[in-house]
Amino acid sequence: MKVIALKGDLRKSTGRSETKKLRKEGKVPCVVYGASDNMNFSVFQADFKNLVYTPNTYLVKLDVEGDARLAKVQDLQFHPVSEDILHADFYEVDVTKPVKIAIPVHIEGISPGVRAGGKLQVKIKKLLVSGLVQDIPEFIPVDISKLEIGKSIKVKDISVDKLDLLDSGSNSIVSCVVTRAAKSAASGDVADEEAEGEEGEGEASEGGEESAE
Repeated sequence: MKVIALKGDLRKSTGRSETKKLRKEGKVPCVVYGASDNMNFSVFQADFKNLVYTPNTYLVKLDVEGDARLAKVQDLQFHPVSEDILHADFYEVDVTKPVKIAIPVHIEGISPGVRAGGKLQVKIKKLLVSGLVQDIPEFIPVDISKLEIGKSIKVKDISVDKLDLLDSGSNSIVSCVVTRAAKSAASGDVADEEAEGEEGEGEASEGGEESAE
């Protein structure tokens, strides 16, 4: 699993005035807790770009004035209008103990259902897993090469070595559904077949009357 480095500065205080000052300077108030003592610090808003605004999941190597810790993003608070990050919580990771983290799903293969006119619907983009840091992959592959129309691949249908999947086994990860166009086409075919059948019956009855004469 990839790691992104973040540098921070220790916070002198955690009061409201200090918090407002940090935000005016373009910084995000942060806290890290977990294996070691809690530590309050700040990171520039711009430095979160590659960590937060991405479909990928990363661990974070925090460096706060020489205090280095491996952590994961635990919680983020966003401004309701500007969507700026108002506060960030980090959880320090212990490499000897399992950690819970959401890993992206990577769809692989070509669905025969899609080739037949179906539409692919990805319902879960990340799966929550538990395992040691060194065993956690960058993504979880989901093979759709046998996915037919009307079928789904559920959490219980996949497995990842050395990891426990924490989402409900009945949850669908990806489905292949019938599109409106496919339904319309199917309805049209049925209507055409019925019409052809009626024409054929009419021709047969006319032929029968002529032969009777």
